[in-house]
Amino acid sequence: MATHLSEAPSAKRASEEAQAAPKVKRAGDRVFETLSTTSATLITVLIAAIGLFLIWRAVPSLSRNEGGLWGFLTYSGEWQTQATSTMQFGIPNLLAVTVLVSVVALVIAMPVALGIAIFLSNYAPKGAVKPLGYLVDMLAAVPSIVYGLWGWQVLGPWLSGFYTWLESWAGGFFLFSLYENSPSFVTGRNLFTGGIVLAVMILPIIAATTREVFVQTPKGQIEAALALGATRWEVVRMTVLPFGFSGYVSGAMLGLGRALGETMALYMVISPSSGFRFSLFDGGTTFATAIANAAPEFNNNISAGAYIAAGLVLFLLTFVVNSIARALVSKK
Repeated sequence: MATHLSEAPSAKRASEEAQAAPKVKRAGDRVFETLSTTSATLITVLIAAIGLFLIWRAVPSLSRNEGGLWGFLTYSGEWQTQATSTMQFGIPNLLAVTVLVSVVALVIAMPVALGIAIFLSNYAPKGAVKPLGYLVDMLAAVPSIVYGLWGWQVLGPWLSGFYTWLESWAGGFFLFSLYENSPSFVTGRNLFTGGIVLAVMILPIIAATTREVFVQTPKGQIEAALALGATRWEVVRMTVLPFGFSGYVSGAMLGLGRALGETMALYMVISPSSGFRFSLFDGGTTFATAIANAAPEFNNNISAGAYIAAGLVLFLLTFVVNSIARALVSKK
């Protein structure tokens, strides 16, 4: 007993001495730490520099805008940026169109992505998981201009009959109202088509993120549920979905961030319009397409500053959305 009592203090002293001794870092650890710190710092500096640049270029135009910053946030008429002494521009319509099209894309893409993730993680044969997963992921590799051409030349005209049928019985609802100057159903260049194209574009992002979270479900929970007699769907409902729900939501947020900034596909699919009437059968202009349409004005710094101000709002919007998604992933 005395021997054990004497060994205890000595072991404690040895542990304290080991903790007090300076930790020696290997050369590889030092190099990796330096590179990681430098990369993280560089990314932060670049993001801050982009934000400061947008503010610096936007302030002169905002100061000349009728109503100043308040006018920028409330004016919903035609943009007047050619005459720099009497400028009028604002973002309500751009913001509304951008959000509406992105929400339509999420509503369409999220259920499909969830079904794909559940199938690949729980139902698909092992030999088919990788090929099917690659096939879904390949959708993300298709250039946006290809999606734009497909939506403009194929999808929009193909949906004309569906739009006619939908308007015949739901036209009284504001989301499906048809106006005299709305784009023709023959071309299908409206917000609804834009939302469908965006849904296809963000589908692989949501599906891949959700699938990666679902496959991390603890095997013990799955095996325990099966041992108690649960069916495969009951296992998914009681273990996989609760475990991966936050990952599913964060994947949807990442897809939303992608949708908010899409330019070329929507530029080609949606008929441009400065107004907004809450109808999916209308044309419209998002932040990104407004900036693309105004490229000829960028030889004038003041005129360009109005669109840079819109770009600043889009930058902040996408930054907030992606930050929320990252926070959800980190929390889980």
